[in-house]
Amino acid sequence: MSKNTDELFKNVISHAKEYGFVFQSSEIYDGLSAVYDYGQNGAELKNNIKTYWWKAMVQMHENIVGIDSAIFMHPKIWKASGHVDGFNDPMIDNKDSKKRYRADQLIEERIALYDTEGKTDLAEKLQHDMDEALKSDDLGRLREIIIEHGIKCPISGTANWTEVRQFNLMFSTQFGAMAEGSEEIYLRPETAQGIFVNFLNVQKSGRMKIPFGIAQIGKAFRNEVIARQFIIRMREFEQMEMQFFIRPGTEMEWYEYWKAARLKWHVALGTDPAKYQYHDHAKLAHYANAAVDIEYEFPFGFKEVEGIHSRTDFDLSQHQKFSNKKMQYFDPEVDPETGKPYGNYIPYVIETSIGLDRMFLLTMINAYEEEDLSTEERQDSRTVLRLPAVLAPVKAAIFPLTKKDGLPEKAREIMDKLKLEYNVQYEEKDAIGKRYRRQDAIGTPICITVDHQSLEDNTVTIRHRDSMAQERVPADDLTRILGDVVSWKNVLG
Repeated sequence: MSKNTDELFKNVISHAKEYGFVFQSSEIYDGLSAVYDYGQNGAELKNNIKTYWWKAMVQMHENIVGIDSAIFMHPKIWKASGHVDGFNDPMIDNKDSKKRYRADQLIEERIALYDTEGKTDLAEKLQHDMDEALKSDDLGRLREIIIEHGIKCPISGTANWTEVRQFNLMFSTQFGAMAEGSEEIYLRPETAQGIFVNFLNVQKSGRMKIPFGIAQIGKAFRNEVIARQFIIRMREFEQMEMQFFIRPGTEMEWYEYWKAARLKWHVALGTDPAKYQYHDHAKLAHYANAAVDIEYEFPFGFKEVEGIHSRTDFDLSQHQKFSNKKMQYFDPEVDPETGKPYGNYIPYVIETSIGLDRMFLLTMINAYEEEDLSTEERQDSRTVLRLPAVLAPVKAAIFPLTKKDGLPEKAREIMDKLKLEYNVQYEEKDAIGKRYRRQDAIGTPICITVDHQSLEDNTVTIRHRDSMAQERVPADDLTRILGDVVSWKNVLG
């Protein structure tokens, strides 16, 4: 990470706390590692990202519906899904610092260092060697790679490593009033299984026909040993997932469709497409026959924000086996090759899964700018969040120019009309310039100033965040003007 990108990341983290976006959880008790709280502006931004995803996924598709399944689920579900036996990360300990690391992440950091140093051939070879070791589950080879490339613990500075071991990431807890006789269950490590076990409930109650999808937004929990880079890797996080049920044999067609559709969703927010890339999985999960990550170039390198996976019929087949309940769909459509209905089959699934917290951080980093406004006459600057207007926590701020002469009353009259449809703020403290700067810092797209002329002709001055341009408009036009700026049509149309 270069000094500039390192500074950018630190500045975004500092800005997130100072302006009420993200706080360390339990901060007054010295915090809880890798757990964060979203503040007043963070909660709004997070909800707006969720709304954007839900509208694009559910509202814009006639054949996709949404559910909200429980966090607590029957423990056999996680046995069926493979999480009890296979939800592991390859971990390695440094004997001197007593710190534990993910072996593949240590190697990935060395690959990034080689790339930075221009050692492309070395980076490619290391990537290949790691991919081969992961594919074959060769934990010994992973350790050898770490030793061969002189990878040291960042804390102790030594290469005194243990063997690489697998570490299960699921949190367990007791279910029941009494400790004695209570059952061990797990906090869900993903939201997908809540969709799979409700497949028939949704299909029958909604009379859904294949192809169709089930979407869900919800919390998931993973006991991450390596929890760092702010909200990139947390122990409690939120996912936005959609499982798309399809006829077997059509999975590659739908896989390509959702790859393109999901990337389009990202860049519709105005993000530079060059900041995104696809990364095909070298090692496929036990349930997949194809998998790709959509990665975003964070200040610390490209990281996954969304995954698209062809899960075959693994999940529904496993739940049919473990529950002894049929998870089949009767397809009355006629197969053109045989001239007969497709009949009963277990559907295949294409999954799209996006980390909401990572999308939040991506949005903050992409929007953050320290802008130099200096002229020959004076030094000036501002920190501005150039958030897409649909995602901005506050859509407009209303300022009376002064605290007297009936201006506050007029400003509140305007606010009362706007707040029925939009999240707006009223502010009268400090000079107007300082108020503009505060709103710039939280990404408010429009500021509305009420002055003495407003009392005479019912006009106000609106000031645009990005250009800082100002214009005089009738107060009666504000609902329409603001509506055009923050309309979902701007990103969904």
